[in-house]
Amino acid sequence: MSNERVVAERLLQVEAVKLQPHQPFTWASGWKSPIYCDNRRVLGFPYIRDFIKSELCNVIFETYPEAELLAGVATAGIAWGAMAADQLKLPYIYVRPKPKEHGLGNQIEGYFTAGQKTLIIEDLISTGKSSLQVVDVARAAGLNVIGMVSIFTYGFPEAAAAFQDKGVQYTSLTNYEELLSLAKDKGTLSEDVFNTLLKWRKDPANWTGNH
Repeated sequence: MSNERVVAERLLQVEAVKLQPHQPFTWASGWKSPIYCDNRRVLGFPYIRDFIKSELCNVIFETYPEAELLAGVATAGIAWGAMAADQLKLPYIYVRPKPKEHGLGNQIEGYFTAGQKTLIIEDLISTGKSSLQVVDVARAAGLNVIGMVSIFTYGFPEAAAAFQDKGVQYTSLTNYEELLSLAKDKGTLSEDVFNTLLKWRKDPANWTGNH
């Protein structure tokens, strides 16, 4: 069993990912979605949390060995970034979606120096828009962003295009297609529903949930 499949199985096990093709969720964007991902649930399951942390560290160590600094994305990426930095004994910062409105007004919290090779830690990549805003903030502060690692990605074509446009390499522990394949093999999804859910990813903005 591939690592991506094992991670997908763990996320389903703790219901961090929920599939509801017949009762779609509504995202903040207004999109109807057959899936909802909340990796923060994993934090409540110590052994699975430890497994995900280890997988995250393995990917960082193997794919981004040059990383000098980890940067968590607020808020959901903060805990995962801190755990990975602790395990790998790397410096750590986190990045807010906007500058703090009081105190020092920081958008980046923590100590860093310009030019550090920085790896962004994200919990979830959807369209890539909010994730790449963090890249812009880090670069504007003088950091050398070498890539991004997430726990889960939907694999939207527009996200891949956006990351390519920004020149950012990204890696995810698991993904939408792997998760669907696992659910189908377990008998949770029929072949028809599996195919319908693959279609959703191609055009999520116009998907209504009708089969």
